[in-house]
Amino acid sequence: MSDPAPRLAHVGIAVPRIADALPFYRDVLGLAPGHPEVADGATIVSLAFGDVAVELLEPRDPESPIAKFLARRGPGIHHLCYRVADLDRALERCRAAGYRLVDDTPRRGAGGRRIAFLHPKATAGILIELTE
Repeated sequence: MSDPAPRLAHVGIAVPRIADALPFYRDVLGLAPGHPEVADGATIVSLAFGDVAVELLEPRDPESPIAKFLARRGPGIHHLCYRVADLDRALERCRAAGYRLVDDTPRRGAGGRRIAFLHPKATAGILIELTE
């Protein structure tokens, strides 16, 4: 990423079935869904809104984080993802500031991107994903 300013990368929305959620985005808004991917026990379909995407997240197994989220809270916004210039440096700053991390080190997410999550108890109740 050439621009060092953090920005919103995507909004993750947990849904019981992508097939049931997709018509609004495809048929009403006219967006073309990306090819389904699998990561963290979920099927993910991305829809581009300019530079920001919406990711529809469907659980693939009942023990996945998305399945647990749906069981506790029902469908809705699961997380926000912010794009940063240097993920390792952003995580160092989080640790130094005392933020609780879900991922101590970056891992591979959808699209093979390096990602890491911050715990919602440290971020005003919002699960935050960071990516490069």
